[in-house]
Amino acid sequence: MPEHIRSAWLRTLGAVALALLAATVVGALAGNAWMGLALAALAAVAWHYWRLRRVLRRLTARQRWEPPRGDGVWNELDRLLFRSQREMRMRKRRLLDMLRTYRAAAAALPDAVVVVDRNSQRVQWFNEAATTLLGLHHPRDLGTPVVERLQPLPLAQWLASGRNAEPMLDAPSPADPQLRLNMRLIPYSEDYWLLVARDVSKLLRLEQVRQDFVANVSHELRTPLTVVHGYLDMLDPEDLPEYAPMLAEMRNQSQRMTQLVEDLLTLSRLESQEDSNAEEPVPMRPMLATLRREAEAHSQGRHTIEMSDEAGCDLLGSGKELHSAFSNLVTNAVRYTPAGGTVRVRFAREGAGVVLEVHDTGYGIPSSHLPRLTERFYRVSSSRSRESGGTGLGLSIVKHVLGRHQARLQIVSEVGRGSCFSCHFGAARVLSRHAVDVAPPPAA
Repeated sequence: MPEHIRSAWLRTLGAVALALLAATVVGALAGNAWMGLALAALAAVAWHYWRLRRVLRRLTARQRWEPPRGDGVWNELDRLLFRSQREMRMRKRRLLDMLRTYRAAAAALPDAVVVVDRNSQRVQWFNEAATTLLGLHHPRDLGTPVVERLQPLPLAQWLASGRNAEPMLDAPSPADPQLRLNMRLIPYSEDYWLLVARDVSKLLRLEQVRQDFVANVSHELRTPLTVVHGYLDMLDPEDLPEYAPMLAEMRNQSQRMTQLVEDLLTLSRLESQEDSNAEEPVPMRPMLATLRREAEAHSQGRHTIEMSDEAGCDLLGSGKELHSAFSNLVTNAVRYTPAGGTVRVRFAREGAGVVLEVHDTGYGIPSSHLPRLTERFYRVSSSRSRESGGTGLGLSIVKHVLGRHQARLQIVSEVGRGSCFSCHFGAARVLSRHAVDVAPPPAA
């Protein structure tokens, strides 16, 4: 207990004791000491109850008041309550200032922010950008069902996913169909969700410009490369022995550039088409045989190639695209595995789906590089990629092909022990071998 409170408490006890003693003496002089003591005790109790009533009135009045001056425990209690109320008012003022600051910051954001009640799915609050991007107006749309208000966006199923809701990457704006939105659902508490919408129209237009530029440049490069190839083929190193090393290097580089152009065109085709061109049965037995021949041709006998077909089924999709993805994985495994290593390709069941795994005993990839491997032109080691002839687009092509087949790519690697690239397909992409045998040819 602090010293000043103890002093106040002792002074109050001393004053009460002194009053009782004086009342006892006066009562004794009057001939009844007990009567004097009883009256003094009742007066002390009444006084303390009166002071307690004053404290309660001040607490319930919710008004500012100055504590009375003086000593004693009741005056000290008044001062403590006054200090506590003053500190509480200051904390409340700071909290209100912070809330106003946060609300002003949210209102000034260029992204639309909407607070949605989790149970009723009604709009609780939104900022100014929500008017421009989502068409919400204050105060008309406060308390309205967000699913009905933001039609035609498919929000019902999206909201039902809750914490597992995937971002909507390209959604039309209810306020302006020309605007494209990237929408995210953030469950920030047990009772409320935060719906955030960002205008990505400019980014999508820039991406389209980039895709068109890459496709056009790749097409334009084909003709001069064909001419260069033709003239190089006409030059025989035996006729010009002093230029033989230069001609060989020119052929290698022109072939590498041709492969780069072909990969760019393939990637442009994959990016420009929303759905797969063909939904046809893809026989996996001949596919695996083709992959083996390609791996052996690329290896030139320097590696052990193992192929296993444990699934006993086939796939539904585009045979050309799937072959491009699987071939990239197999040739990469051969390319980045030292001579004497092993490349294993395994096609097996995985629950109701299937998986195609490509294992190698190559250099391995540091874990810090794994998240970026499917980016265009990303290289773990530039010098090693140049030596092996890689273009840096193979895994990007694999990612796009699998995405168009509702499949996913998983990469597991350990430096010095090799890597495993696995393509996981869902049950909807699995066909029995018998179904493939009797399936009619795809429509033109």
